[in-house]
Amino acid sequence: MADFRIFSWNVNGLRAVLRKGSLKEFIEKEQPDVLCLQEIKCNPNQLDLFELNTLKGYNVFWHPAKRPGYSGTATLVHKSCQYQVQTEAPSLSEGINKLATDEGRILCLDFGKFYLVNVYTPNSKPDLSRLQLRYESWDPEYRNYLKELEKEKPVVTCGDFNCAHQEIDLARPKTNHRNAGFTDEEREGIDNLIGACFTDSFRKLHPKAKRYTWWSHWGNARANNVGWRIDYFFVSNSLLAKLKDAEIYELQQGSDHCPISITLETD
Repeated sequence: MADFRIFSWNVNGLRAVLRKGSLKEFIEKEQPDVLCLQEIKCNPNQLDLFELNTLKGYNVFWHPAKRPGYSGTATLVHKSCQYQVQTEAPSLSEGINKLATDEGRILCLDFGKFYLVNVYTPNSKPDLSRLQLRYESWDPEYRNYLKELEKEKPVVTCGDFNCAHQEIDLARPKTNHRNAGFTDEEREGIDNLIGACFTDSFRKLHPKAKRYTWWSHWGNARANNVGWRIDYFFVSNSLLAKLKDAEIYELQQGSDHCPISITLETD
């Protein structure tokens, strides 16, 4: 059997990346088996025929936010891929909390041999007004949610975690130490996820690589590669033997984030 390739991309507006042609270009080039999208900022009934045509080779599962033009997740599963969703409808996870439901932040699919959880983690905000929520509620509840799923089968979780874990994961750690995305509390959340027997797939395969997945719009950051690695694939440790590759696609335009992927060996 062919390898199974899963991609993740915070598109910062699905309709925008469809209109630019960036998503179509990426899908045609990479042919993902599964593509998890975050920050879609739309409902499926808002897509026109041109936009829907780009997605025609995929079954699309949605978890839009209740608030129009905000947040939301979607997962595209290629109609011919070897693993198909085992349930008639996706588990939207009514949530680890009301925030996950109202803002469309979690989309869990059962692929038979593993769960795939697409997540858009809340940003702590520049004034850190959501840091307490992250630290005391979201991070521990999300970790517990994954561990409950793992009691049934291995878990792959991917998406925008809105945190650079280590100093190697952002270009300027010294000047960002108490800024959103690099506080001790947020980094501890990832420490605890790893401590709960999940592995950062990219860091596992590329322990010394200084590569990033998000760049600010300010100061020509992307051109100068002053970035952050805040998008991840975490996999259950029991899946590590099947992890063949983990990649970042820095050259792909269309969003302030770039896509990432993992390749799993199939049975």
